Amino acid sequence: MATQLLLEITVESLDAALAAERGGADRIELCSELAVGGVTPNVAAMRKVHEEIEISVFPIIRPRAGNYFYTDREFATMRRDISVARDLGVDGIVLGILRDDRSVDVERTKELVDWARPLEVTFHRAFDDTADLFRALEDIIETGATRILTAGGAVGAPEGSATLQKLVAAAAARIIIMPGGGLTAANIARIAAETQAAEFHSGLGSVLPYGSSNLQKFEAEIRSMKRHMQSRALSA
Repeated sequence: MATQLLLEITVESLDAALAAERGGADRIELCSELAVGGVTPNVAAMRKVHEEIEISVFPIIRPRAGNYFYTDREFATMRRDISVARDLGVDGIVLGILRDDRSVDVERTKELVDWARPLEVTFHRAFDDTADLFRALEDIIETGATRILTAGGAVGAPEGSATLQKLVAAAAARIIIMPGGGLTAANIARIAAETQAAEFHSGLGSVLPYGSSNLQKFEAEIRSMKRHMQSRALSA
């Protein structure tokens, strides 16, 4: 039986979310300020995207750009933003918290995972900043998060493919490993074959600059990615 492969697309506007949905994306990661890695979108944006599209919406919960070591005040802001997202009825959230030694902050991450229930929680590419990816994998599993977005510690998933395959194997059925970073229609089938992952993430920043208004090209690239993913699934 063919494995269903899922594609998540990062967007920062309703128009881009609609284009991604038309292109065949399975899930949206909603951010503001993608040029700096994405921060928490405002309430109006979360509400509008959630109301207007039918696929799943996961807003990022990140109070600022920069490192992933958060003050008590920033942590409280994250809790409030999670409450807003949960009350709006979105399907999940995306977050990541590290300690200053670059290990996963298990206690505070678990607190946010518990606070977010019943929403799914994706631990974002803060994972790639950790000192030991395989220790971080076990730590994140301990928090109860649903998945990890990662490039295998590399600049992008194509460069980190070998490590991603090892992470997928190590995670087994305990957590989802979702390769992301640098994925396009030109490489998605190869990365799917090499990593054996079932979910993939792309912001298409290597195809279109963040904030580009060329939504036709954006939609077409997503449609092409899905076509290559389906071909890969059928051949698996």
